[in-house]
Amino acid sequence: MRSLLRRRSSDANAPSDALHHVRVDPRTKSLTKRLRAGEVAVIDHEDIDRVSAEALVAVKPTAVLNAAKSTSGRYPNLGPQILVDAGIPLIDDLGPDVMTLKEGTTVRIDGGTVFDAAGSVVAEGTRQDDASVAAAMEDARAGLSVQLEAFAANTMDYMKRERELLLDGVGVPRITTKIEGRHVLIVVRGYSYKEDLAMLRSYVREYRPILIGVDGGADAIIEDGLKPDLIVGDMDSVSDKTLRSGAEVVVHAYRDGRAPGLERVEQLDVPHVVFPATGTSEDIAMLLADDKGAALIVAVGTHETLVEFLDKGRSGMASTFLTRLRVGGKLIDAKGVSRLYRHRISNWQVTGLILAGLAALIAALASTPAGQAFFGILLARFDDIWSWIRGLFGG
Repeated sequence: MRSLLRRRSSDANAPSDALHHVRVDPRTKSLTKRLRAGEVAVIDHEDIDRVSAEALVAVKPTAVLNAAKSTSGRYPNLGPQILVDAGIPLIDDLGPDVMTLKEGTTVRIDGGTVFDAAGSVVAEGTRQDDASVAAAMEDARAGLSVQLEAFAANTMDYMKRERELLLDGVGVPRITTKIEGRHVLIVVRGYSYKEDLAMLRSYVREYRPILIGVDGGADAIIEDGLKPDLIVGDMDSVSDKTLRSGAEVVVHAYRDGRAPGLERVEQLDVPHVVFPATGTSEDIAMLLADDKGAALIVAVGTHETLVEFLDKGRSGMASTFLTRLRVGGKLIDAKGVSRLYRHRISNWQVTGLILAGLAALIAALASTPAGQAFFGILLARFDDIWSWIRGLFGG
């Protein structure tokens, strides 16, 4: 265990004497569902990814206590910098002792040291800042070649195991939702999904695409005022209410038959089908839409770049690379559309709209007897004022 004196001296500017309630869960995704602003998040998350960090920032915790290393050095993950930029203290590499904290108890944080309410040391770690995160990112970039090799190996392995599914659609279940010839919008709770989904509202109104929510993406569809037609995934991050919304449910299972979300769906008595496949849930959503004859597949929040695949922290993300090759020209990524196009109205445009409105109002009034009488009185009054002005100058 590190020296308490050394830790305090290295983090001399840190608070605090305040006690804060903790929420404890090794899974960040599960924790953010019950975490409240002002509480301390206690997680065991190696290589915090961008989506998890953004979910934590949205809740506004007092601090994030991580039992694991927030950056292991395997690849340059994006999460720690997001937390630091948001001003949320990130105490890193605290070890398993911090996970023994009971939910709802209070802790005090002093630099990189965590104390319980009685003042005893629970765990010690490293408080991250801009400099430490930058150094960790530099080291991670140096080791990126190893991850690239692993990614390539996983891609080849997936192609061998899922060749029949990728090439011939073998194993795709039958569903009742009619997709043939329709547009399909697949929503994943990934990067910038809220902004991009909002920008697609006019597209949704015009084309009425089949809406597929991948796990928590189904909740995102409902939050946007829409209703999913299909819910695909292992059901670990979608709410019970959404599962009961009437959408057709496709449970993602492993090739060995295990389906983590099957028991939950059966307990809720929700009709469903099972799709056994090795890849990710967003993969099988794309393969399902393609196999059932979708004319176009629009993806929101999905992973598309190498860094994003690695940032997901799963070797199986290599499957998404091949799935995208399989779907081909049908797939359109909507990611970033909110940054690509924003409505901007200049002052001249606003002035023009006001003048056009006034012109239309005047024309409408002039076409009625009452309007004509009003303009007659107005012109007569103007003529009186003009005569008075001329009289002043003439005098």
